[in-house]
Amino acid sequence: MAGRWFDEWKVGDRVAHEIRRTVTETDNLLFSTLTHNVQPLHIDLEAAKASEFGRILVNGTFTFALMIGLTVSDTTVGTLVANLGYDQVVMPKPVFIGDTLRADTEVTSLRESRSRPNAGIVTFQHRAINQRDEIVCQCLRSALIRRKPA
Repeated sequence: MAGRWFDEWKVGDRVAHEIRRTVTETDNLLFSTLTHNVQPLHIDLEAAKASEFGRILVNGTFTFALMIGLTVSDTTVGTLVANLGYDQVVMPKPVFIGDTLRADTEVTSLRESRSRPNAGIVTFQHRAINQRDEIVCQCLRSALIRRKPA
């Protein structure tokens, strides 16, 4: 198991996730069509060329999902009860096909669960960063995490 138990986290803990991922045209096209996002900036090369960006923009919800995916192996695999919410999602820079993203995480708060004595709530700040060291996505994720078994 790669994830940590609630008892093993401390406010201020940081994780620099090792897995990186280069975004491909296929990623963007499949995600956009699977989710019925027909925004021309994501799926129409000619429309994207005519935009201020001059090229295809990667679907922001794909960027968000990839950021979360890059973080779960080090944070919640095997210990998660449920994700409770995602807050303050921002995308300060665009992502383009061919960008390579990495992620880092910081624990911003811990709280014992009132309804589940065997678990607690960890709030993570996740950030996705491109190869130019620009933050391209950031959020707070609240997760209900199991306590370490006795």
